Amino acid sequence: MEAHPLAPLDRATWPATLPAVRQVLDEGLDLGPVTVVVGENGAGKSTLIEAIATAFGLNAEGGSTGAQSATRRTESELGEHLQLVRGAGSSRRGFFLRAETMHGFFSYLEDVGFDSGLHRRSHGESFLELVTERSRIQGLWLLDEPESALSLSSCLALLGQLRDLVAGGSQVVLSTHSPVLAAFPGADILEVGDWGLRPSDYDDLDLVRTWRGFLDAPERYPRHLD
Repeated sequence: MEAHPLAPLDRATWPATLPAVRQVLDEGLDLGPVTVVVGENGAGKSTLIEAIATAFGLNAEGGSTGAQSATRRTESELGEHLQLVRGAGSSRRGFFLRAETMHGFFSYLEDVGFDSGLHRRSHGESFLELVTERSRIQGLWLLDEPESALSLSSCLALLGQLRDLVAGGSQVVLSTHSPVLAAFPGADILEVGDWGLRPSDYDDLDLVRTWRGFLDAPERYPRHLD
């Protein structure tokens, strides 16, 4: 993935002011079969995932290339300034699961006559069912913070589904705050922060160290609420 040479983005305007976005615009980004992006809120994880989705031709609010769900535009224009470079024979199909807009996407599916009953399931059940229903799509799978709806056991179930997709030839790019999803076997992990994007081992992630510290001694953390 690289910046589009015909549509440069002013580096003094958001989202190019985010170090991770600026790095992608300046240097590009190679994506392997599985890429997990982690980092604090506001660092640019979702901005990058959304931009990859729109540059690929996926609907910004979730779904496949044919979805037209639209409620309120919140995504940046970054996708218009990126060019995705596919390998020979790569699929042009894909799916974008964007946690914060899934309720609207489910309503869209009902409006176009696809009544899968997703609204009648719990939040977490509907996410897992959606991935199951769309598992026939072999191509690029983008997921933005899907753990917002999932318990630990459901996160593990999602990892199993995604592993099967990758085994079938799909490519997965996932942003997350979950140490469970960040443990995707064989994933390239990118940590986002003031430094931009940097490869990291799982055990070195701030996310993992913080969770381990909390679980080892949860009584120490209430002081941070003051």
